[in-house]
Amino acid sequence: MTSTIAVVGKSGSGKSTVVYCLADIIKNMFKDKSVLLVDNDLTGELAGFWGLKIDKTIYGIRSGKHEYNTGIPSKMTKQEYIEWALEDILTEVDTNVDLIVSWLVASKDCRCPITKQMNDALVKLTERYDFVIFDCEYDLKYLHQLVDYPIDTTLLITNPTNKQIELAARIFENSKKYAALGQFGIILNKAKEDNVNKAIEAINSTGIDLLGLIPDFGEEVNFEEMKNSLKTIYSRLNLPQG
Repeated sequence: MTSTIAVVGKSGSGKSTVVYCLADIIKNMFKDKSVLLVDNDLTGELAGFWGLKIDKTIYGIRSGKHEYNTGIPSKMTKQEYIEWALEDILTEVDTNVDLIVSWLVASKDCRCPITKQMNDALVKLTERYDFVIFDCEYDLKYLHQLVDYPIDTTLLITNPTNKQIELAARIFENSKKYAALGQFGIILNKAKEDNVNKAIEAINSTGIDLLGLIPDFGEEVNFEEMKNSLKTIYSRLNLPQG
């Protein structure tokens, strides 16, 4: 059974860094399990953590602009072709960890057949993995336009200012209907001693669960310390525990 995590929040809040660290934590916690990372963020920066630049996208398949490394097998149905094409753009970034990049997505109002075909193909791909982590553009609505799949845990990343926390509350309101009955909570990133208490008070006033804190490391992220913080937070999530 696939366990799914969606990471949402404002651009620049630290979503992709959290996804990168979570992938490493899960890979080491469950050495025999497979992880799929879905970069649903329009910046497409997730691959950069592994020193990669990926140009092959789900949008490229949908738009017919993707160039394949091999010839397209004959006598495929359209559904089989889409599933085969998704395999073609998967990138292995670490042991048992694959990455796929979406870039632009279509509106759910689009009635063209490929919208449903792509959704069905992505559902099938998702169910092949033990864990899937979605690095979202902003909220869950944009992810829902890509693939309609139950999310077990949604992590809302925010920085400790009143403005950012107010924005996080709006993201929560926009996202909660897509989270079904899954867990949904805030991770306070870049927490400093001089503002953390006020930030926690502001978060508590929103009624959204505070799952944990990640310290402010300054201009350069301390990945090992960030992973340590996220390991503690992971133990509070409604996900398989090592």
